[in-house]
Amino acid sequence: MTGTADAAHMASNQGQHEFTWGHEALDARFSLAPDGAPRLVRLAHPGDEHGAAAQSALPLVELTAFGHGSGWSGPRFTGTAFGSRLAHRAHHTSSRNGWERLTVELHDPDTGLTAFAELSSPAGLPVLRSRVRLRNDGRAPLVVQSVSSLLLGGLPAPDALDVHRARNDWLAECRWYAEPLRASVADINTDVHEHDSRAALALTGRGSWPTDGHLAMGALTERDGGRAWAWQVESPAGWRWDLGERAHGTYLALNGPTDAEHQWRIRLAPGEEFTTVPAALALGPDLDTAFGALTSYRRAVRRPHPDHTALPVVFNDYMNTLMGDPTTAKLLPLIDAAADAGAEYFCIDSGWYDDDTRGWWDSVGAWQPSPRRFPDGGLEAVLDRIRERGMVPGLWLEPEVVGVRSPVAAELPPEAFFQRDGVRLTEQGRHQLDLRHPAARAHLDKTVDRIAGDWGVGYLKLDYNIVVDPGTQAPGDLAPGAGLLGHAEAYLDWLSGVLDRHPGLVVENCASGGMRMDGATLAVAQLQSTSDQQDPLRYPPIAAAAPTVVPPEQGAVWAYPQPEYDDGLITWTLGGALLGRIHLSGHLDRMPDHQRALVRDAVDIYKSIRGDLAGALPFWPLGLPGWTDEWLALGLRTPGDVTTYLSVWRRGGPAELRIPVRHLAGRALRVDVLHPAAPDADGAVWDGEGLTVSLPRTPAVLLIRLGQQQ
Repeated sequence: MTGTADAAHMASNQGQHEFTWGHEALDARFSLAPDGAPRLVRLAHPGDEHGAAAQSALPLVELTAFGHGSGWSGPRFTGTAFGSRLAHRAHHTSSRNGWERLTVELHDPDTGLTAFAELSSPAGLPVLRSRVRLRNDGRAPLVVQSVSSLLLGGLPAPDALDVHRARNDWLAECRWYAEPLRASVADINTDVHEHDSRAALALTGRGSWPTDGHLAMGALTERDGGRAWAWQVESPAGWRWDLGERAHGTYLALNGPTDAEHQWRIRLAPGEEFTTVPAALALGPDLDTAFGALTSYRRAVRRPHPDHTALPVVFNDYMNTLMGDPTTAKLLPLIDAAADAGAEYFCIDSGWYDDDTRGWWDSVGAWQPSPRRFPDGGLEAVLDRIRERGMVPGLWLEPEVVGVRSPVAAELPPEAFFQRDGVRLTEQGRHQLDLRHPAARAHLDKTVDRIAGDWGVGYLKLDYNIVVDPGTQAPGDLAPGAGLLGHAEAYLDWLSGVLDRHPGLVVENCASGGMRMDGATLAVAQLQSTSDQQDPLRYPPIAAAAPTVVPPEQGAVWAYPQPEYDDGLITWTLGGALLGRIHLSGHLDRMPDHQRALVRDAVDIYKSIRGDLAGALPFWPLGLPGWTDEWLALGLRTPGDVTTYLSVWRRGGPAELRIPVRHLAGRALRVDVLHPAAPDADGAVWDGEGLTVSLPRTPAVLLIRLGQQQ
């Protein structure tokens, strides 16, 4: 249905109280309850007959506000007083730029609040994106304490479901784990009590590191393997999701920040609006397929950039190498070695501005090069050397922080920084800029325009190494969580402005590794740091699981071979990055020729396959990797399954393992071991259903290509 439909029009659409929306890969059905509140009663593939009874579906929008709380107390984000009062007033659909869109307008006559549930989906993908826009059409202010981004009821009962979450800690990112949903939502025998359980499995992310603790994601799988649901909350600040039981089924509620968990609330004066962070839900017959749909969706929503298809090789001088201590003398031989190895970008990491004998941590903010570190020709001479060797120069920057000893801390007005109760906040010797303030934004614009414009730097690694929780309360902020979300959204707007002015600039998003690995930031930045992990034996589970949250072509994975490594460990650390964005590091300048040849071989292999990575979808033939797993595997499927790549790591256990590759079962395939160039023993053998991989020594890694026999 297209155009606009009111309640009278709906009477002729699939009976009296239903309307549908979707496309060839997604079917959504909505039902009007007797109270007038619309509910999403079906979300599935068009050929899937599973649906939901109206009594188990949720209102399309739930929210709480001062004077309008929950219909019943508990930790769940359902059953709010507003949920059943927001009645359908109109809905309309549109198709634009490969997206199908549906907006459902709801209204509460008691307060005059109007809510617009804005649903969208990329054509051909089983992914629903949702956000809610509120407008106060009443006569009195309304203080909103929480509002849903996406709600779905009518999922299978908790007994049939496993829930998947990903712990995400510094140096230990993307650690997925699963448990039965019933372990958190106990069976209380709702028939006896005539009431749903108040229990809920809730997960939250807090503070200015939105993915510190857990990824802003989750997933459900049916235990019989029939269906899977994977979701992400696209918040650059706080977020929450919860699962619970409703009418013998399961519900899912996805939210941005709330008052209870994040000290977030806003006052909507008459005529004012607020829009939630988006949330996205992908469907699939299994977890791999659902994650693949999310991967395609992330490619559809992100800012276009040539880097997403070019995938240049980046050398960064930090990890296990200069570690924040760059000088001209140390950099020049590294630059030559990186160029010889095939690097196309060379990023000088932290320390280039450090001219303070007391240390740079609490003195940053001016972002001027250190004369002490670059005595002959300054930093400009080093940048010129990078260009002379055919590479694009890059610099590390931590734009949002100003050290307490920096002159910038006194030059900018107090209102340009995070504050609480009129006091400027200090965290680890640093102040936090508030990018909503024009002076803060002007300071960073001047900084980046000097670096990217005057100095000709083409790559910025934007780091962020403090966390502020719950946020800032500037004049006009009702609560610190609202101030934090306002700043975080202003930061992304600032970053978009930088890329508008410097369209060739490549930006890497980093926050002590992956502490800001959220969908909102990934939609703007070109690359995402996956970790600061320095132990090459502990990096593989991070690298293998990273495509659950970031497309392979955006996931920066360190490869830091060292001259003291034996050849096996050199091929190990290089091989782990070949199905992501290889971030080369290490003292290549100190290596003998045969070690440098190993590095060049790996970089050449990467360049030969990177054209396939930008459109490939991930899968995990051994399941999502565990932190201590002895064998790990990550696969990438190109469109049409013309070519499949498989990275396999062995850290222990048996020397041989059979790996199923179900989407290729029954085919006659050619097997090529791409890395290392001279694999141990037999490498990999295809038997028509799977691969038998032989790795007699540990640690060992193979990059395998499967394709049609010639």
